[in-house]
Amino acid sequence: MVYNLRSRAERLRKVAADYGGALERLARDGTLRAVEKATELTPPTGEDLAGTNTRTGELKQHWAADSQTQPQRRGREIVTTLANNMEYASYVNDGHRMDRHFVPGLYVNPESKLLEYDPKAKVGLVVGTKTKYVKGEFMTDKAKEAYQKTVLDLLDKEIERTLK
Repeated sequence: MVYNLRSRAERLRKVAADYGGALERLARDGTLRAVEKATELTPPTGEDLAGTNTRTGELKQHWAADSQTQPQRRGREIVTTLANNMEYASYVNDGHRMDRHFVPGLYVNPESKLLEYDPKAKVGLVVGTKTKYVKGEFMTDKAKEAYQKTVLDLLDKEIERTLK
């Protein structure tokens, strides 16, 4: 038997009816793996607690809460969503500039030596960092790669199972 693209497409058409909910299952499993990967790569990773908002782990938690892992059919498409609705998620993912800027009302309390904020105070501080740019973590790109790999692996297994 000659095995080319046309014969493979024909074989796939024959077994497509047998798949039933397999494609939805593949999409769900792939999306779950993508959420897992994005969560794994989102700071804090390991013992590193450096940076703003890393101590709460809230950004990490939102991958599971905001993603839609249960597949939805839209015509011929099967749709799932990898999402994180935290306001600063894109900055952590893509990277961002850090500029020095003046914050009115921010001052060091002379008695407690702590940084305090009073919007009515007639003082302020210039804040910023020596770092001009914070590199992104690219969690979504790596999660998409994990999704694609998972779906392709599971699809190959499903095709092999069906063709036997």
